[in-house]
Amino acid sequence: MIDHISIKNFAIIEDADVDFQKGLNVITGETGSGKSVLVEAISLALGARADSTFVRTGCDKAVVQMTAEYHNNEYVITREISNAGKNLCKIDGNIVSLGQLSDLCSKIADIHGQYDNQSLLNIDNHLKLVDKYEKEATDSSKRRVSDLYEEFIDISKKYDELVEESKDNERKKDLINYEVNDIEMANLVMGEDIRLEDDIKEQTNREKIFNAFENCYKEAFEDDNSILEGISRIQKNLREISPISKEAARLEDDFSDLYYRIEDVSGSLRDARYNITFSENEIEEMRDRLEYINELKRKYADTIEGILDHANLKKKELYALDNIETDLSSTRMEKARLKEMLEDETNRLTAIRKSAANDLQDKIQTELENLNFDDAEVSINFSKLPSFTPSGMDKVEFLISTNKGEPLKPLAKIASGGEMSRIMLAFKKIIGEYDGITTMIFDEIDTGISGETASIVGKEMQSMSDRHQIITITHLPQIAACADHNFKIEKHTDDSHTYTEVKHLNDDEKVAEIAKLLSGISVSDITIKSAKEMIGLAK
Repeated sequence: MIDHISIKNFAIIEDADVDFQKGLNVITGETGSGKSVLVEAISLALGARADSTFVRTGCDKAVVQMTAEYHNNEYVITREISNAGKNLCKIDGNIVSLGQLSDLCSKIADIHGQYDNQSLLNIDNHLKLVDKYEKEATDSSKRRVSDLYEEFIDISKKYDELVEESKDNERKKDLINYEVNDIEMANLVMGEDIRLEDDIKEQTNREKIFNAFENCYKEAFEDDNSILEGISRIQKNLREISPISKEAARLEDDFSDLYYRIEDVSGSLRDARYNITFSENEIEEMRDRLEYINELKRKYADTIEGILDHANLKKKELYALDNIETDLSSTRMEKARLKEMLEDETNRLTAIRKSAANDLQDKIQTELENLNFDDAEVSINFSKLPSFTPSGMDKVEFLISTNKGEPLKPLAKIASGGEMSRIMLAFKKIIGEYDGITTMIFDEIDTGISGETASIVGKEMQSMSDRHQIITITHLPQIAACADHNFKIEKHTDDSHTYTEVKHLNDDEKVAEIAKLLSGISVSDITIKSAKEMIGLAK
């Protein structure tokens, strides 16, 4: 509910304060007096876009301040516009963004003009209005849909990622299998490369080794001047003198032992010489094997151990790739399961909405008939969105036909201003019972109507004011007569400038204002009497 609005230097309003009340607040005034300016100021306070052209000529800034109550909390809302285009929004003295201010104010009041509505004409809000009608049942199903939707989106994302991974799986698996087979076919043995290098080095030098053993054997045993021959001659000389020399006998024994020892060693030299074999083919085979191993080193790692580790790592990668296919299959099934559950819950939500829409449709139909729309037909149309959303798959639009035989049309395409006014009023009354907005503001909603229809509209607004604060601007006496509180906007001019004031009318002033609306310029006793009768009938 809006309690008070203070306006300073806004367009032609220099300084105005208005205390709105509960019930039906009606504002009247001559054309050009500033009624629309007052609505613009209220709109600005409620979050409308700022425009520096609203700053009163000769002033630095315009300030609109409003006090309003929402859910038993009172808020002070301030909008400032400088002539330089700067815009300031405050809630309870704290600077906030326009979005924050608009979010709060959209829950407090809704402004409706002849061709402009903040919520009802926006098709994006039609689904929200239906959902609010059976809020408890709808919210419960919407929560389940939202939860399932999040799960479905998560599993779909995972599935898509797995699909992308699996696209290159076969190529990756072929490459990995090639590397693993390449390594396994080599039958590598730890330390094999070092042994091969030693063997190649040894094989390459075998001829030299053979010749060395051969020469040593000859020197020790075969040659005429071999070591054994020399020792044999020494023994002969010592044997000749041993009868006369004990030392010669002892030395002969020592040389005898040495002779047999060298003879044994010479046999080992002979065996070593005979055991030395070498083959160019064998050396070439070992060189080929070592080159094969070195090629694997260039491909995979610097050591045989590293090559074998690489093969084991690739086997693990191959296992992981095989698991991706398994994960893809299980994820596909989980996605299908969640999709089925989401479809079931969205269908359940649609059924709840359609049931609520049928009831809401009937109530709006009744209200249209109360507003003298005997041939009007209203329909809440459902269509299916192409994909899931967190709130289901329903697209909802309010359609209406105001004359028999005419097709149903979107609300925004109703041509007649008078028809639009009454249609909006009917929607507002029903929707206002459950949308939580406490204040409804109507800017000349009575455009295009008169006579009996005007009285019906006035009575309808009076009825709505039992549950909502209604603020309306009108030029019709039938509506002004229904007001709980009447305000008059007057424009005054002095030598230097024009200004506007808003006056709260007492009972006598209310009668005089309605009489003026009835008669035009001159007010007679007859119009005064008619005004009093009109007020009496409106109670």
